[in-house]
Amino acid sequence: MENNYCIIMAGGIGSRFWPFSRNNRPKQFLDFFGTGRSLLQMTFDRFSKFVPAQNILIVSNVIYKDLILEQLPEISADQVLLEPCRRNTAPCIAYAVHRIKSQTDKANIIVSPSDHLILKEDEFGSIIKTGLDFIEKNDCLLTLGIKPSRPETGYGYIQIADGKGPLRKVMTFTEKPDLELAKVFLKSGEFFWNSGMFLWNLQTIDAAFEKLLPEMHQKFSQGQEFYNTDKEQEFINEAFPSCHNISIDYGVMEKADNVYVLTADFGWSDLGTWGSLYDLSDKDDNKNVTLKCNAQYYNSKENVVTLEPGKLAVIDGLEGYIVAESNNVLLICKKENEQHIRQFVTDAQVKFKEEYI
Repeated sequence: MENNYCIIMAGGIGSRFWPFSRNNRPKQFLDFFGTGRSLLQMTFDRFSKFVPAQNILIVSNVIYKDLILEQLPEISADQVLLEPCRRNTAPCIAYAVHRIKSQTDKANIIVSPSDHLILKEDEFGSIIKTGLDFIEKNDCLLTLGIKPSRPETGYGYIQIADGKGPLRKVMTFTEKPDLELAKVFLKSGEFFWNSGMFLWNLQTIDAAFEKLLPEMHQKFSQGQEFYNTDKEQEFINEAFPSCHNISIDYGVMEKADNVYVLTADFGWSDLGTWGSLYDLSDKDDNKNVTLKCNAQYYNSKENVVTLEPGKLAVIDGLEGYIVAESNNVLLICKKENEQHIRQFVTDAQVKFKEEYI
């Protein structure tokens, strides 16, 4: 277990959950279900069963440092890797890999977003143990593929090769398909949702970066003498902004020839939208979801309503709506139009600057 490391990516702004998710407190820092633990804290709890607390690195934007340390008192400040700007997941992971490389030459690494929900923790634990055992013994890049339950158009897909068992060679990655193609994927049984969670050993991912993203690898390698010193942040502040803005999927996983998928079904959701939150939440007899607040419904069904704790919402004559209030913003929007929320945020920012963002 002492050779296990975890990289938790916590730098997103979660604009699709506006107004609940704001620039100063994005969705990974929020307690969606009233459990007393934010999504980031739940992610930390999940992986601390397999990884020593001191081997868990949180990579995030510099503006969230204090918030991370407030929510995770179990870690020290030097476990929070601070990005001076947003450059997608490949630079984020490359930075963390080089930090780990400066500390050890042998590591089994788990990479996970900070804002996913896992409903079946026991099944998830079994999958992670299987994955760690596999990557410790094999020169492979491993991703977790989720058995699809519906023709989802909001996720990327992984096509598996022929064979038996949950561990398969990856044939292709496919970005978010249209509905008709998603139906074909679901029916075929060959395609799994791309969870965005990865496992690999240090040598394998380092070699993959060197081969497939050589400029990025060289850039972070130049700072090897600065990692774990008081000069690390200065080096990162200079090097990071010049990194190519690219995801680990595009930059490495889709190009490498040693990629495997571990297929699973452990009640996964990336909690990317209000719709996904609605799907996962408890519903009343008319399929209304009420989060944090109290609500009375009349002639209403299939809504998701969340206000500040202690407030009462009275909803009459609404069907299929999002009603979300947070601080100084109230959003009322059809669930089917939730893809417009990012535009609402942009428009509010243009008209009112940062007041409501």
